[in-house]
Amino acid sequence: MSLKSERRGIHVDQSELLCKKGCGYYGNPAWQGFCSKCWREEYHKARQKQIQEDWELAERLQREEEEAFASSQSSQGAQSLTFSKFEEKKTNEKTRKVTTVKRFFSASSRVGSKKAEIQEAKAPSPSINRQTSIETDRVSKEFIEFLKTFHKTGQEVYKQTKLFLEAMHYKRDLSIEEQSECTQDFYQNVAERMQTRGKVPPEKVEKIMDHIEKYIMTRLYKHVFCPETTDDEKKDLTIQKRIRALHWVTPQMLCVPVNEEIPEVSDMVVKAITDIIEMDSKRVPRDKLACVTRCSKHVFSAIKVTKNEPASADDFLPTLIYIVLKGNPPRLQSNIQYVTRFCNPSRLMTGEDGYYFTNLCCAVAFIEKLDAQSLNLSQEDFDRYMSGQTSPRKQESENWSPDACLGVRQMYKNLDLLSQLNERQERIMSEAKKLEKDLIDWTDGIAKEVQDIVEKCPLEIKPPNQSLAAIDSENVENDKLPPPLQPQVYAG
Repeated sequence: MSLKSERRGIHVDQSELLCKKGCGYYGNPAWQGFCSKCWREEYHKARQKQIQEDWELAERLQREEEEAFASSQSSQGAQSLTFSKFEEKKTNEKTRKVTTVKRFFSASSRVGSKKAEIQEAKAPSPSINRQTSIETDRVSKEFIEFLKTFHKTGQEVYKQTKLFLEAMHYKRDLSIEEQSECTQDFYQNVAERMQTRGKVPPEKVEKIMDHIEKYIMTRLYKHVFCPETTDDEKKDLTIQKRIRALHWVTPQMLCVPVNEEIPEVSDMVVKAITDIIEMDSKRVPRDKLACVTRCSKHVFSAIKVTKNEPASADDFLPTLIYIVLKGNPPRLQSNIQYVTRFCNPSRLMTGEDGYYFTNLCCAVAFIEKLDAQSLNLSQEDFDRYMSGQTSPRKQESENWSPDACLGVRQMYKNLDLLSQLNERQERIMSEAKKLEKDLIDWTDGIAKEVQDIVEKCPLEIKPPNQSLAAIDSENVENDKLPPPLQPQVYAG
C-alpha cells in the first residue's frame, strides 16, 4: 500500500485501501495489503507448501538413513554379532527420530481433526476455578440473556462458544498467529452454521456474532493481548519514541485543513484525541473499533466546520495523522494487532469501521516512514528539527503580525518553553543516571580497595598484657624499693 506525498498534502488513492487481490474488500497493511479472507487463503497456501516441503525433506532423510544402513550391513557382515546389534540399535534410533520429525511436520499434527478438538474441549479444564472479574461476570450474564431470545439456535451457539473457550485453554502454548487462526475459524464456522442450519437472517447473524466476540474476547483478553511471545511491546515503544521525536510537526506541514483557533474545531480535536487514547482501555475488538470510528467522525466534523463544506478523503488522512501525532496513543501497535487478529473479519472488510481502521493503519505506516520530503522540508531542516536544535514554532513566533491574537502568541511561547524544559529534563535525567552509575562504581571500588588491604595486612588481635601490680600490694619486688621520703619542716 503506497503513500504519495505531494505539495498539496498527503494523498492516498481510495483504490489502495482495498484488497490488492481485487475482491473489493478493505485491505490491511498487517495482512500485506490483503483483506482478511484473501490473507487467510494465502496463509493456508504458504503453510501447506511449507508442510509439503518439510514432509519431502523428512522422507529424503529417511531414505538416506535406510540406504546407509543397508550398505553398512553388507560391508560389515563379517563383524561380530554384538557389534551388528549395536549398529542396528543405533540405526533404529535414527529412524525413530526421522519418523518423529515427519509426524511433527505432518498436516494432521499441525491442524488436527475436528473430532480430536471436540474430545479435547470436553476434557475438564482447570481454568474453571480461576477468579472471574466483575466485567466478565456482567458480560456472561448479558450474553446468556441475549441468546435466550433465539431459543434453540441460542442454545447451540452457547454450547459451541463454551466448547471453543475450553479448547482455547489448551492452545495457549500455540503462537498468537495460530490462536488467531483458530478464532477466525470459529467465527466463520458459527456464522455459516447459523445461516445454513438455523436459517438466521444475515442482519441477526451479524448481531449474534458481535455478542459472541464480546463474550469470548472479554475472557481471552489478558492471554492474547500483547503476549510476551511477540514483539508487540517493542513495536509500541518504537512508535511512541518516534511520535515523541516528531512533536515539532505543525498542521501546515501536513496540509491539515483544520483551524484550531475556532473554539468548536478545537473541542472536536480534543474529543478526537480522547477517543483514540480511550481505545487502549477497551477489551473487545469491536469496542476498540468504535473508538476509532468516533475519533474519525470528530475529524470529519472539524474539517467540515473549518472549510464550511463536506470533508474529502484527501483531507481526512492528513488530519488523522496529525491527531495521532498529538495524542500519541498508548500501546498503539498492540491495539492494532489485537483488532487485526481477533476482530470479527466482516467488520474489518466492509463498512465504516473497516474504512476508518484501514486509514488508521495507513496513518501509522506514514508516521513510521515520515521524512523530509513528506513534509515538504529540506533534509537539513528536517535533521535539525529531529535533533532538537531548533523548532519551527520558534521561527514562526518571531514573525507574528501586530494583529495576531495574544492568547495564541502566548500559547506558542509556552509550547517553546515546554519544549526547552523537556530537553533540560532529559539532560538532567541522563546526568543523574550517569552520577548514579559513578557512585555505584566508586562504592564498589572503595569496597574492593578495603578488601585488598585487609587481605594484604590482616588484623591480629593479641591478648592483653598482665596488669601491673599496685605499689602497696604484697609483692616481693616492692621490698627492693627505697623507703619513701619523709617530709621536713624548715623554720623560716
